[in-house]
Amino acid sequence: MAQTPKRPTPEDEVFMKSLADFAHRELATDRRSPFASDVVETSTGKLVMRRLNGVRIENDPSSHAEVRVMRAACKKLKTTSLKGHTLYTTCEPCPMCMAMALWAGIDRVVFGSTISDASRHCAQIYVPAKTLQRKSDMDCEVVGPVLRRECVALFEDPRMLSAMALWKKSRGGKPAKPARRASGS
Repeated sequence: MAQTPKRPTPEDEVFMKSLADFAHRELATDRRSPFASDVVETSTGKLVMRRLNGVRIENDPSSHAEVRVMRAACKKLKTTSLKGHTLYTTCEPCPMCMAMALWAGIDRVVFGSTISDASRHCAQIYVPAKTLQRKSDMDCEVVGPVLRRECVALFEDPRMLSAMALWKKSRGGKPAKPARRASGS
């Protein structure tokens, strides 16, 4: 049975705008990244934690913004469950990040740009977050894209384009594959 597509709330747009603005400000630092994430208490809208991608700085390929923010939120709250919380992220979560959101019991995942948007600038795994959620037995509402244009602009900022070019060069100069649809989406 087909599910009704989830629509963003006005609050989702406010939280995403704040997150995109944060990521944009950070483009002026050595921590620049188009990938930023928040964990927010779903019922109150209280920001619990905010993080940027830390892959380059931490020399850790698993240090995605979503993983970092959920780890930090769990540590702060002294729990392994983020039930009652929403994950906001400037880019659709990759399979690793979406799996962590599901394992952590996140209520909702709200994303800005899509995997296809990101694939124009860096390598991606083409499994949409909504597909991964549907293939699990865990409840999690996936909403997006929200403020896609603002989140795509993070990738297209000249400071980020230069960083992505260096990243591609470090990976053997291979260009990102053209966007394609995952089967089953």
